[in-house]
Amino acid sequence: MKKEIKLIAWLAAALLSACSGNKEAQEQAAAEKPKVKLALVAVRPVDQTQEYAATVEAEVTNHIAPSVPGRISKIFVEVGDRIAKGQKLVQMDAANLKQIELQIENQRIEFSRIDELYKVGGISKSEWDAARTALDVRETSYANLQENTVLPSPIDGVVTARNYDDGDMYGGAQPILTVERIVPVKLVIHVSETSFPKVVKGAPATIKLDTYPGEVFEGRISLVYPTISQATRTFPVEIQLYNRDMKVRPGMFARVTLNFGVENRIVVPDVAVIKQSGSGDRYIYVYKNGAVSYNKVELGRRMNNEYELISGIENNSQVVIAGQSRLNDGAEVEIENN
Repeated sequence: MKKEIKLIAWLAAALLSACSGNKEAQEQAAAEKPKVKLALVAVRPVDQTQEYAATVEAEVTNHIAPSVPGRISKIFVEVGDRIAKGQKLVQMDAANLKQIELQIENQRIEFSRIDELYKVGGISKSEWDAARTALDVRETSYANLQENTVLPSPIDGVVTARNYDDGDMYGGAQPILTVERIVPVKLVIHVSETSFPKVVKGAPATIKLDTYPGEVFEGRISLVYPTISQATRTFPVEIQLYNRDMKVRPGMFARVTLNFGVENRIVVPDVAVIKQSGSGDRYIYVYKNGAVSYNKVELGRRMNNEYELISGIENNSQVVIAGQSRLNDGAEVEIENN
C-alpha cells in the first residue's frame, strides 16, 4: 500500500513539472518577436512603358484576279518573286478580246458613215445619238475586257500565293495570285483607352521578334484609330517597320513596346510583395515604430527584381523583405540586421 501511495505521488509531481515546463515554454515563445529584414524604399523616375503582342502584317495586300470568269493562258510569276508596280503577272485567254476588237472596228466604220450622213442632213439627231451611244458602250466593254485580259501588279511587292496553273479555268472562288508589299510592314496593337492621350502619330516603338532573339527593331506609330471599342475599351494603333533588308515577314509574332514618358514612382523589391491567397490583391508589410502594418498596394510594371508601385505606400517607407510568413497586421517585430 505504501508503495502504491509513493508511486501516485511521484506521478503527480512529474505531471505538475511537465505542465509547468510547457507553460514556461509557451510564455517564452510568446515573448519572442518575429525577426524580419527591412529595405528602405523611395521615389525615383520610372519609364512608363507598356508591351503589346502583335502579328506582323504586309502594309498592302492585293489579290490578283479578273472581274469575270475565264481561262488562264499564262501566269508569269511564282511564289516568292519580287515584282514591280505595273509588271505583267497574268495573261487571260484573249479570244473574246479579239472578237470584240473586230466588232468594234466595224462599228467605228459604220458610225463614220452615219456621222457623214448626219452632217449633210441625211439622218436625224436621234439616230446619230443612238449610233454614238452604241459605239461608246462597245468601246467601254472593250476597255473593260482589256483590263481583265492582262493583269498587272498594282504595287511593288512579293508574290505570296499562287492558286492556279496555266490553262486552268478561273471561276472566282479564290484569286489567281496574292501580292503583298512587305517594305515596309505593319503591326496592329490594341491600346487601353487610358493611354489614348499619350499615343501620338510618329512616336517611336521598340519591336522584338521571337524569330530573332536578342535583336531589337525600331518602328514608328503610323496610324492611331480615332474611336475606342465599347466591348474591350481599347483602340487600334498601327506600327510601321521599314524592313529595308526584308528580314521581317508577315505572320511573325512580335512584342511591341511603347514609352509613355517618365513618372516618379516608389520602387520596391519583388520579395516584399505578397499575393493574397484566393484573390489578385497584392500586399506589403510596412515597418514603423516596432510593428508592421499590412498594406494593400497597386503594382505597376516589373523591372527585373523590382516593382513600381502606383499606390499603397508612402515615400521613404521601410518594408519587410524577409520573415513575412510569421507576420500579421499590427505584429511587433524584431529587426534582423544580417
